[in-house]
Amino acid sequence: MPTFRETTLPNGLRIAAEVDPRGYSASLGYFVRTGACDETDVEAGVSHFLEHMMFKGTARRSAADVNRELDELGGQSNAYTSEEQTVYYATVLPKYQHRMVDLLTDMMRPSLAEDDFQTERQVILEEIAKYEDQPPFGAFERAMERYYGPRGLGRRILGTEASITAMTPQVMRDYFTRRYSPENIVLAAAGNVDFDSLVEQASALTGQWAMQEQPAAPEPDDLSTLPEGVEVEPVIETPDAAQAYLVRVSPAPKTTDPARYATRLLSTVLGDESGSRFFWELIDTGRAEACAMWCQEFAASGAMFTYLVCHPDEMTSNRKRVDKLIRQVLKGGVEEDELSRAKNKTIASCIMQSDRPSNRLFGVGNGWQMRGEYVDLDTMLDRYRNVTLDDIAHAAQQSLAPEPSETYALAAVTK
Repeated sequence: MPTFRETTLPNGLRIAAEVDPRGYSASLGYFVRTGACDETDVEAGVSHFLEHMMFKGTARRSAADVNRELDELGGQSNAYTSEEQTVYYATVLPKYQHRMVDLLTDMMRPSLAEDDFQTERQVILEEIAKYEDQPPFGAFERAMERYYGPRGLGRRILGTEASITAMTPQVMRDYFTRRYSPENIVLAAAGNVDFDSLVEQASALTGQWAMQEQPAAPEPDDLSTLPEGVEVEPVIETPDAAQAYLVRVSPAPKTTDPARYATRLLSTVLGDESGSRFFWELIDTGRAEACAMWCQEFAASGAMFTYLVCHPDEMTSNRKRVDKLIRQVLKGGVEEDELSRAKNKTIASCIMQSDRPSNRLFGVGNGWQMRGEYVDLDTMLDRYRNVTLDDIAHAAQQSLAPEPSETYALAAVTK
């Protein structure tokens, strides 16, 4: 059976691992408690920009060395930035654990060279331009900006064209020094991991991390203005779009709230991609291309998303159908067999995902970073099994009764 082990190094770096000697692979990752919500206007997009720069070389390795070594070690590696975290991770054969820890740890202290910064700036600007041509992406960004405001959790992860164009290497370096301190980082692992070796190696490699002089904090934002390049109008006009898009946002539990399990099951009953009420009413009938519901949990709050894609002429009628289905749940709840199916589907998915250490890594790292909690598979499954119809009814009142924030992406304004 897997065992959980954790420790904190003298410099503040936390190490957490779910060790399973039966595994054929080892997954490792650095989970940094920093993301778009931690940025100021002059830093907008820097967390994601910095994620790119972490692969551009260190004092010990060039960018070519980093990428060559990742290829040599095989397995899989990647990184991502969210509203609250930036994560760098890899899965390798257990015999390569030591080499991968050395590589990932070295990457966590990048060169941040001027030439690399200027080159990668263009990559980020191209990425922003690419997504601006895709209506769903812009609608989700605008939906977050409208619900949370254009700063904090509503801050765009990629930043804007204006913020990335204006950013300087020194802004990035100062942000890195403030946010990538060891006490703000969790080194997580899952699978066939040698925990004692991991701790010993990390201790030797990160001993100097805390010995950096902290830069001055950036100037506070002017909250009476919108960040440059940001709009909060409810409609995004997309002249070339053949479909119409609607994104709704309403309240949901935060990441430490036990009610999150019931809310997840509620979203499965109403808006799962197959077998849900939305599916049978709108997808199976051909009325819409997509109609889904899910929740996203953050440290201080959560958000329930409802997503509808259909022909522009069908948007008004389909929106009414979504409203009708939500009212039915608010008034009459869900059926026992619906809840049972949602539980079975969710539990089966959790079990199948747990077969891979790479999936368990995120449960270990996110849980330890965001909640200071380790949840083993059996405990997680029990939490889903124990959700009652009353729990679902309460979740519906909390997440579906409030008036949602709505954002549209349309070829023409035809709400």
